[in-house]
Amino acid sequence: MPSALSRPDPTGHDDAARWEAAAPQDGTPLPSLLTLLTLEDDGEDHFLAPCPVQGPPRLFGGLVAAQTLRAACATVPAERQPHSLHAYFIRPGRPGIPLQIAVERSRDGRSFTTRRAAAVQDGKEIFALMASFQVHEPGETWQPDEHLDVPGPDELGPVASLLGRFPGTASFDIRPIRREGGMATLHPCWVRLRTPLPDDPHLHSCAIACVSDMGVVGSALPPGSSYQPFGGASLDHGLWFHRQVRADEWLLFSVHPAAAAGGRGLAQGTMHTQTGELVATITQEALLRGSRLPPEGR
Repeated sequence: MPSALSRPDPTGHDDAARWEAAAPQDGTPLPSLLTLLTLEDDGEDHFLAPCPVQGPPRLFGGLVAAQTLRAACATVPAERQPHSLHAYFIRPGRPGIPLQIAVERSRDGRSFTTRRAAAVQDGKEIFALMASFQVHEPGETWQPDEHLDVPGPDELGPVASLLGRFPGTASFDIRPIRREGGMATLHPCWVRLRTPLPDDPHLHSCAIACVSDMGVVGSALPPGSSYQPFGGASLDHGLWFHRQVRADEWLLFSVHPAAAAGGRGLAQGTMHTQTGELVATITQEALLRGSRLPPEGR
């Protein structure tokens, strides 16, 4: 990914209007992801994030994660890139309620920087994040030898309605690989932003954080499960960035169940480039309260 020549405005105000105008519209206009990542500096490492009023009655968790990571990035030098984050979804976010993000500068070391950040609505914490950043260092490069034998994105059609109309997700072109009974299943899928982002590596990392929460709860169900989750929700989220990558280029996003117990399911996922490079690893535990489906409904 090209490096920014200078540290960008952490709020992104210089580019937001231009890129928003270029974003395609589908039905009711929704703000672009770039606009939603345009934070207002509220002083002393506090930020105000756009909180859309459109869409379902709860905010998409990946959007809140991306906005909170964006706030943490605004307190870190441009040459330090996030390599991992760990977070908890504490309460559902609500549309139209001011979203405040407070960042704590835990440590600034020679190679690593650590930040804690919390997203708050109505005085209550809804999301807690801890992120680690690192300067670029040379080292060994290795990944499992995996053959990605799947159709390319140009061989597949986009699916617009898999995740409803959550602000933040509408900015992505999603192309599922499998279809069962004429219906598309989200994972695995090719995904990228519909509109190019500026050459700010921090911004691309935040976009990947947003998309990393797409469809993970459903993917946590065990194979052949007879449960239909009606109280599914993300509980916690882990994301490792192995390489810098652009979120406006195709990524193969795949998630699979890893374990289930106690009404919770653990999902693990990966993101690869079209050339097969592993760029990110995702883990998430999800609440899977539900009811058994009758045999004919399985």
